[in-house]
Amino acid sequence: MTTSEHELIYDWNALDKRVSIAPGPFTFYDETLRDGIQSPSVTDPPIEEKIKILHLMNDLGIQHVNIGLPGAGPRAVEDVTRLAQEIVSAKLAIKPSCAARTHLNDVRPVVEISQKVGVAIEVMAFIGSSPIRQYAESWDLARIRQLSGDAIRFGAENNLPVTYVTEDTTRSRPDTLASLFENAIASGARRLCLCDTVGHATPDGLRNLITWTRSLLRAWGREEIGIDWHGHNDRGLGVTNNIRAIEAGADRIHGTALGVGERVGNASMDQTLLNLKLLGEIDNDLTKLLTYCRAVSEAFHVPIPAQYPLAGADAFRTATGVHAAAIIKAEKKGDAWLADRIYSGVPAGMFGKEQEIEVGPMSGESNVIYWLKRRDIEPTPERVQRIFSAAKASARVFTDAELMALVTPPGA
Repeated sequence: MTTSEHELIYDWNALDKRVSIAPGPFTFYDETLRDGIQSPSVTDPPIEEKIKILHLMNDLGIQHVNIGLPGAGPRAVEDVTRLAQEIVSAKLAIKPSCAARTHLNDVRPVVEISQKVGVAIEVMAFIGSSPIRQYAESWDLARIRQLSGDAIRFGAENNLPVTYVTEDTTRSRPDTLASLFENAIASGARRLCLCDTVGHATPDGLRNLITWTRSLLRAWGREEIGIDWHGHNDRGLGVTNNIRAIEAGADRIHGTALGVGERVGNASMDQTLLNLKLLGEIDNDLTKLLTYCRAVSEAFHVPIPAQYPLAGADAFRTATGVHAAAIIKAEKKGDAWLADRIYSGVPAGMFGKEQEIEVGPMSGESNVIYWLKRRDIEPTPERVQRIFSAAKASARVFTDAELMALVTPPGA
């Protein structure tokens, strides 16, 4: 960006910003093919679609993927096996993992698939840790420690990396977590996954939790143990919390495409990547981010809301006269950078899209003229006025087909 371009936008986001918001390196963990499929509104897609999505994750530079929960049954075992085989045969850089309850019957199929395919599959061994979960399940701390230790040791003894996942971490007591974390690490866990399972955490809450966990590991002399952040979006804070988790010291961040998942869903992986790219925190090639969103939408049978960031149909559309006029003036200056930012905080061109100017009741004549010129249609005064008058009498934005019908009306 030139000096003059810097002068056109005063960026409050960068005021007093450190070189990086992250205290250290961090990676991404995609839950779309596991946690995302738990949404009651999605269709569990065929394996061919899962493989396509897996490749797109890899192309986006996502480092880790949960390929399923093989303890769920035969189809899950088959799909996990196929996905692991694809990672090996296609030489993908993305690393596989599987969810498993802290039970040997769940961890065993992960071990068996790993040995069959010849790739290390990380075990994400999970169990509820909050008082409310313990009460509902009639568990006590000793029981949770035993189940956790047995499952983690079995995975570690079979040479698989194990992450200990405490469900509902954000509503769990510090003394309970300290006991469970100590037991997990002693049993062979390499990472701790802090879960906001019900979307309870605020940015302050997650900072308190991650800072406390990092301090605990430091006190134990186990700073090599990684910390994952797994967030849900019940309060609408999923993406914000992902970014705050990086600031607080989490070194692996979870998410799903389009935020699909249980209830209102998980933190959105695509929005997390988009924001970190714009913040200058990552340099991943995100030209396939839109393709990733659309592939998941189609495979999962989940429509993308029109006003969804980046992937929504309205993300870069405007029919408002003032907005359109500003974009048109920017284009007339021959400045694509300016046109892409004059009324957009997300540069469409960075992600393979472009600004779109439509015609509707809030439009000016400049919208009509622009629309016609983009289609190599002569904007004669009569034609412009005919379309403009019709637009002002309409209650909504016209489709291209409706505008084409007005270009040359019947009998003209």
